[in-house]
Amino acid sequence: MERAQRRPFGSAAHVGPPPRRDRRKAVVAGLAVIAVVALAACGSGTSTTKSTSPSSAPPSTGGANPNVVKTLGVGVTASAINLGVALVNFDPIKQFTDTIRTEAEQKQIYGIYIDDINSHGGVNGRKIVPDYKFYAPLGTAQIVPLCTTFAQDDKDFAVVGTFIDFSGDAQTCITKQQQRILMTFNLTQAMISQAPPGLEITAGLIPERSASILLELAQKQGTLKGKKVAILGDTTESTIVNNTIKPALAKLGVARGDDAILDVGTTGDTTNAQTQLQSFMEKWKTEGVNALFVSGDLASTKQFIQKVKQEFPDMLLLGDNTDVLDQAKQEQQAKISPNPYAGFITAGGLSPKEYDASANWKYCADIYKKATGRVPENAEQIIKTPDGKIDDTYGTINDACQTLTMFHDIAEKVGPYLNNANWQYTVDNFGPIENRGSGPYSSLHTGKYSADDNWRLQSYDPTIPPEGNWTPLTPLQDITG
Repeated sequence: MERAQRRPFGSAAHVGPPPRRDRRKAVVAGLAVIAVVALAACGSGTSTTKSTSPSSAPPSTGGANPNVVKTLGVGVTASAINLGVALVNFDPIKQFTDTIRTEAEQKQIYGIYIDDINSHGGVNGRKIVPDYKFYAPLGTAQIVPLCTTFAQDDKDFAVVGTFIDFSGDAQTCITKQQQRILMTFNLTQAMISQAPPGLEITAGLIPERSASILLELAQKQGTLKGKKVAILGDTTESTIVNNTIKPALAKLGVARGDDAILDVGTTGDTTNAQTQLQSFMEKWKTEGVNALFVSGDLASTKQFIQKVKQEFPDMLLLGDNTDVLDQAKQEQQAKISPNPYAGFITAGGLSPKEYDASANWKYCADIYKKATGRVPENAEQIIKTPDGKIDDTYGTINDACQTLTMFHDIAEKVGPYLNNANWQYTVDNFGPIENRGSGPYSSLHTGKYSADDNWRLQSYDPTIPPEGNWTPLTPLQDITG
């Protein structure tokens, strides 16, 4: 997209996509073992209302930083910013996932958006110098070493991309131990809380917030009326289950059954978890459980959801993970009928169709088309590779466009002295921020480091061509709290 000048997020004159939310395709590699790679998808809505949680600090839009630190951060020079880019090597996990990204294409696409920023003046005149690193998402040991490589060996100012470690050790290493900025996806509030304020950010959502908003919206709609609710999660989600979902359900006063926290393990063998689930399903039969809150990427995979729906065909499923869309589509591809995800309720934002028609997607797609001469696939298209895998070029485009443009706009607002202290002040006082890839509403401020504010109830409808998709149940809302 040709622009005379690049403007920061939040500028009324800037036309570009908001950052995409974590309501996107995900690759659950190796079933439970291998990391989830959150890929892209988004949408927007039409009707809007405003809701702000009283427990959250209001967005701040303060003026210039009164205490500017007049030094340059590590990896920042007068003319350049070293930026670490963490990306997934799919080759070791191809057998476990239906959706893939190639190294060459990921590097090309991130390069397209970095080149676009640099060709429009960079960040306050500084060019972004990318430092690409690929890793196999086969557990913490595969990604933690990247922390010291990015920070100590390569002296990068910040790290962006798909930097995913379910334990949180790698993220904490980057932000707390090495004092570097991290902008990625699949974060949790527990991870963010380990970091210095403002150093760990996601343009999308976090499960704690998603769970709370989902239950709030479901209560308003009467979705849980007459339901007896149990929770299905795994050990990596236990903090979210105990600290967010259980208290929220207790506050709503809904009837409760026993909660199942599965030990999925790290070897790829889910025999133990399957046995645990079977035991809990027997309990749920005696308890009269008829609604299941599914938490996280692992417990929501088809190996578990298939079993639940076989035993409980009429069980209401709802969960804090919009990445189940990829699992649901895989069931459609396999011609599983009825699709066990049919009617699965989540809190999401723009539908794929809405997002494809938005200025946000046009912005990202135009940059890609200008650089490659090709019209990219959109949220409603599915492209297969010769070996039958789903080619997720669309997801890579959204990840790169969203993350890099948000990094640019925050860093641009920091001003000439780009360092951690000034970055933190800017994030804590940003307020509304344009977030490419999610929808019209996003914000960052003190204590709120997940940007996406676009929310509505949605459910999976397997009849939407070509392989099912989300259908809105409520109007889109701007929930900033």
